[in-house]
Amino acid sequence: MQDWRVVTLTQPWATLVAIGAKRIETRSWETLYRGPLLIHAGAGLAPVGGMRGLVELIGRPDFQRVLAPAAHGGGYWQDIEDAARALPRGAIVARCELVDCVLTWPHWAAVEPWFTATRGEQYWHVPPAAGSDERAFGDYTPGRHAWLLADARPLATPIPARGQLGLWRWRGEVVYG
Repeated sequence: MQDWRVVTLTQPWATLVAIGAKRIETRSWETLYRGPLLIHAGAGLAPVGGMRGLVELIGRPDFQRVLAPAAHGGGYWQDIEDAARALPRGAIVARCELVDCVLTWPHWAAVEPWFTATRGEQYWHVPPAAGSDERAFGDYTPGRHAWLLADARPLATPIPARGQLGLWRWRGEVVYG
């Protein structure tokens, strides 16, 4: 059994990280932790406005374009409400590496700066270019923190777990899909 660090994300962001479409998680708080990180899909939907808000969010073209192929092998959803209900909640859904945590827009910057981080052949621009999917998936207002995520891998089967605020610990084994 391994002792893991875990962060809880609301859907659809947990699934976006799991499929590798979201490599920057924006938070109001920073962490000094770096290393393996499990992604937990929170059970609640209050941050997106409940099921109705989730349906509206994943129905947006930028979300649907990325999520639909992962859900149905390349085809668009017949019913977005069914797709919203099918997103796993209250479970650990993926594993990734937390590479770094940087400010989205430092308080000292007079204009929006571009910070580039690299790890091997992977790179992140913080904030991402306007109009990019990554930019649409995060909140890059000044003073927020960008968690740079690499090597996301979805789990073969989501693991039911209660989420918590902040980084939390979970002990167990994970099997990748």
